[in-house]
Amino acid sequence: MPVITVRELTRHYRVRVSSEQRGLRRLLRSPMTTVPAVAGVSFSLEAGEIVGFVGPNGAGKTTVLKCLSGVLHPTSGTVEVLGHTPHHRHRDLLRRITLVMGQRNQLLWDLPTWDSFLANQAIYGLGKAEFQAAVEELTELLALGPVLRKPVRQLSLGERARCELAAAMLHRPAVLFLDEPTLGLDFDAQDAVRSFVRDYVARHGATVLLTSHYLDDITTLASRVMIIGSGRIAYDGTLTELVGVEDEERVLTVQLATAEPVVIPGVDALRQDGTTIVIRAPRDEASALAAHILNHYPVRDIAIAGPPLEDVLRKKITKAARS
Repeated sequence: MPVITVRELTRHYRVRVSSEQRGLRRLLRSPMTTVPAVAGVSFSLEAGEIVGFVGPNGAGKTTVLKCLSGVLHPTSGTVEVLGHTPHHRHRDLLRRITLVMGQRNQLLWDLPTWDSFLANQAIYGLGKAEFQAAVEELTELLALGPVLRKPVRQLSLGERARCELAAAMLHRPAVLFLDEPTLGLDFDAQDAVRSFVRDYVARHGATVLLTSHYLDDITTLASRVMIIGSGRIAYDGTLTELVGVEDEERVLTVQLATAEPVVIPGVDALRQDGTTIVIRAPRDEASALAAHILNHYPVRDIAIAGPPLEDVLRKKITKAARS
């Protein structure tokens, strides 16, 4: 039985139409209009899945996560998480899910992280032994030992992000909604967050729905990806299948024995840096191009590969934005 089931989810917002009038008159007289943020989204997630949820800005990703976590009420359609309707805000559900939004602070700014942990212990009604075990596990997974007793305002961005994540996980949720969890972090902090998510899922069999504009988050953690554009799902499948669908070109990387200019008739997508040449070409032309280069230039090494996964994802996201 799926952990998450979404059927024909829609979410509309009522907003005021822009007007040249200003101040109170504008507020009272500007007409309202309906803007669809999500328009008929359906999918399901199984226990233990890490699913990447990607799309351009304004595509509806965060709105879907807010509906799944009960922050927003759907306009129509049905949403079920762990057997509950999220917007009913049932206590049994809230104790088993978490929503983490990048750079949204829940920690008490002038107090040590430990004090925020104690506040969350009370909020979730965690017993002493349960709380202590969770803190020990999260301290190990996120390397929090040196920072728990420091005021939050003294923490670096990466340290604060790890503490925010730990505070959201003290109740050991079974479902994680992660909205841009590595936003603004440096490479080391991003790696720490990714490692934590991977290890937590391995330990607890949790289900994760992850949005991110850092495609490394998606390709590192998720085997399945959903791409949303204009409020609709444009693709839902494995990363392997996605590469197969979009695998219409090849990338030739050529290492020459000597640095010399390379000109190939009919080929525009060519980049040369000293003795290294990179060419993008249609799949059915790659072998002929490789043969041409071998016959006309002093080649030390040549490799033919499919396009990088990040490029395929970026291409699909761009398509979704235009749909």
